[in-house]
Amino acid sequence: MRMDGDGSSLSGPAEMLVGRDHDLGLVRGFVDEAMVSGGALLLSGDAGVGKTVLLDAAARQARGMGARVVRAAGVEFESAISFAGLHQVLQPLLPGIDRLTDPYRTALSVALGLDRGAPSDQLLVSNAALTLLVQAAAERPLLVIVDDLPWLDRASAVLLGFVARRLGGSRVGFLGAYRSGEGSFFERGGVPHHDVQPLDTTAAAALIEARTPSLAPRVRDRLLAEAQGNPLALLELPVALTGPQRSGAAVPELLPLSRRLQSVFASRVETLPASTRLLLLYAVLDGTGDLRVLTSATSERTGMEDLAPAERAGLVDATTGRLVFRHPLTRSAVVELATSEQRREVHRALAEYWSDRPERRAWHLAHATVEPTEDVASLLEEVARDTVRRGDAGGAIAALLRAAELSPRGYERSRRIAEAAYLGADLTGDLRDVPRLLEEARLADGGRAGPLVAAVAAAHHILLSGEGDLDTAHRLLVGAIDMQHQPYDVADPTMIDALYTLAWLCQSSQRTELWKPLHRALGLLKPEVPDQLALTLSTMADPARTAPPALGRLDEAIASLDQEADPVRIIRLAMTSLYVDRLPACRTALRRVLHAGRDNSSLTVEIQGLVYLGRDHFAAGEWDELEAQAAQGRDLGEAHSYQLLSTEFLYQRALVAAARGDETAAKTLTDEMILWATPRGVGSYLSCASHARALAALGRGRFEDAYRHACAISRAGELASHVPPALFVVMDLVEAAVRTGRTSEATAHAAAAHEAGIAAISPRLALLVKASAAIAAVDHEALDLFEEALAVPGTDRWPFELARVRLAYGERLRRVKATTEARTQLADAIDTFERLRARPWTARAGNELRATGLSVTAAGVTGPASLTPQQREIALLAAAGLTNKQIAERLFLSPRTVAAHLRQLFPKLGVASRAALRDALTDLPPG
Repeated sequence: MRMDGDGSSLSGPAEMLVGRDHDLGLVRGFVDEAMVSGGALLLSGDAGVGKTVLLDAAARQARGMGARVVRAAGVEFESAISFAGLHQVLQPLLPGIDRLTDPYRTALSVALGLDRGAPSDQLLVSNAALTLLVQAAAERPLLVIVDDLPWLDRASAVLLGFVARRLGGSRVGFLGAYRSGEGSFFERGGVPHHDVQPLDTTAAAALIEARTPSLAPRVRDRLLAEAQGNPLALLELPVALTGPQRSGAAVPELLPLSRRLQSVFASRVETLPASTRLLLLYAVLDGTGDLRVLTSATSERTGMEDLAPAERAGLVDATTGRLVFRHPLTRSAVVELATSEQRREVHRALAEYWSDRPERRAWHLAHATVEPTEDVASLLEEVARDTVRRGDAGGAIAALLRAAELSPRGYERSRRIAEAAYLGADLTGDLRDVPRLLEEARLADGGRAGPLVAAVAAAHHILLSGEGDLDTAHRLLVGAIDMQHQPYDVADPTMIDALYTLAWLCQSSQRTELWKPLHRALGLLKPEVPDQLALTLSTMADPARTAPPALGRLDEAIASLDQEADPVRIIRLAMTSLYVDRLPACRTALRRVLHAGRDNSSLTVEIQGLVYLGRDHFAAGEWDELEAQAAQGRDLGEAHSYQLLSTEFLYQRALVAAARGDETAAKTLTDEMILWATPRGVGSYLSCASHARALAALGRGRFEDAYRHACAISRAGELASHVPPALFVVMDLVEAAVRTGRTSEATAHAAAAHEAGIAAISPRLALLVKASAAIAAVDHEALDLFEEALAVPGTDRWPFELARVRLAYGERLRRVKATTEARTQLADAIDTFERLRARPWTARAGNELRATGLSVTAAGVTGPASLTPQQREIALLAAAGLTNKQIAERLFLSPRTVAAHLRQLFPKLGVASRAALRDALTDLPPG
């Protein structure tokens, strides 16, 4: 990493930027704007095209405007050390860290290694860094310049990408540069970008003429042809020529450009004294640019005075108090010219210097070690564990794989490779690499079955990718668990991960017999089953029978999510909450996980966050949001072979299509689900497909089809064991049974739901259970049961189900000639169905309303009686002259909600303004 803080320019003056008027104007315009209102810009281009010179020009301009400039550049040998880049960027600003709030100060201090403590989640660290930059810019504008973005360590690159996208209005500018075609963990999406092109023929000729006017015309033409407009080649190629060659004698005929440029840098380094090259080697392999490191870590053979030849040669700059290489290729040349033993010797010295920084020490020792050494491998494994806790799964995988290379014992080597495979399957989304790594793990241990973590990784791969069936994954994982030493240790994280994975497999199968080995393993787990694992099993295995006693503990766990930084724990709590309707309370944490996954390239976490948010969106009637997120999740899943999670998004889209009456889409989506799930034994998605098909059939009044699909999930009269979706189709089955004349089946199923006590799980299930009993009951009992259902508090969180219950109630009221009451329930149902664009349900309710004698237009019900109770109250207050704000304060609503209700009720009353409300409400019956 290099940095010049507020120091001087690293290159020549702006007037030397030949042929760069357009690029320079763009960069200057960016600086002018960013110093006032913030922003970010990325420069890309081939190596040597002039990106760094443009960065220098931007730095000069910003300093001329009185702004502060912080500069840094990625370094290959520091790219494995998490947050190393961030430390260098923020170092000049660290005196201001004490002005941050306690959570931000702690998060940033721990991430930068300034303090010890529990690591914070990536989003908190990112926001802390952003706040520190904005805080610094409050004193004077700040320009952050980062060259060589691809060489930044992953954690820093992700965080800086997060920051760059959020600088609007801050007086902080971010200017970054990277070589075209090079990958990077810096997320470039949403950041303006400019591609720096090679110089045109005229500008290239002017540059070479200005720099080396003594070149013979034939030589100049040859260099212009081979440089192809690359400024670095134009400037450096003449340096490599001898005097006679510059005059036109014996110029080499074929010199590939890339090799020629590399040789230029190497030759300039080769001319330096050996002690200077060694000192530069220390600087390159350390990567911090800190002169104190060079002073303390170098051997007696070198001293700081040995930098002078490199400075005179223009290869480095140390005038700012930090050592800065003028071009990245110089660093590469320094390393290539050193022997392997010299590199190892320097790494050993740096490891000793960084003895108080475990991560740096471990990596330097790893580079210094040739033969397998368990001590170093163990240190790297510890680094990997710390790194994954900080959210950098990619960095952890790199550390584990290097630890595996250094492992002397086959079993340890196999285990570490398998752990890297598991992280790839579980966090980063590198599913395609998992089989290769697992095969390497198997061969590393002489072809034996391998450690438990290998089985966990393989099961994850089979489950997520769909490349095998659930029975195979189940046998593999159960066999590996059974081979472990008994009793199982609850402190073994691999065993806990194995049990979670086995639970996920069992839940996906929905077959009771597959749960037995898991319960057997739990009995061998000592001293006791962890609370969260016990909670998860209580709610996801057979919630109808085991969930109620666990709900209090689950609610306590969810209440602590605001302080939870571990994305895996958040996802597991969301999984625990799914079938007991606790997802609304997890929403904020899930969104945090979603952002952290995107900013940290943790693909599995991001997709799982989308899964649970999508389920909650459907329940909450936020179907447009669901469709957008489902499309995004489906694209991510298919791009990375996450077939299981991709199928979940098919289900979510099928539910919306079914509810909105798009039968073609619903059938296509459920056909695809069934085609994928059947050969793999994924019973959960077969149930999901049946759910969507039953919902589509109910909306269209095809009750025989609806009954068949609902019974495919759970037979009438029972809540199928270990089939959680059975809880949410209770009313579907009962309604379809009544409509097809199966009254005894309807009564039995409603009774089974009541006796199971699932109404105690959530307001939604209480609503559905009571409404099912009402639908199955005779008329004189049904009305009271419907009233009980609608009196359940908190059911407005599930608007679609609530509207369906109102529809069923309105139908029964009309049948017993309670016309006025029927109209109220039906009008409320239509209002919700219209908002959700649930067209078949709107049509069903509209037909019932017409049967009461009330007119229904294409836009819905009309007349005062069509108003919902809340609309009626708002209309009366508006007619009395209250403003939207006054109405909102009285009814504890937002003014925006009041305005939305007024827009909906105006057409129902046939009026276009508030002034006409009083007359339109004249015939409104008393409330």
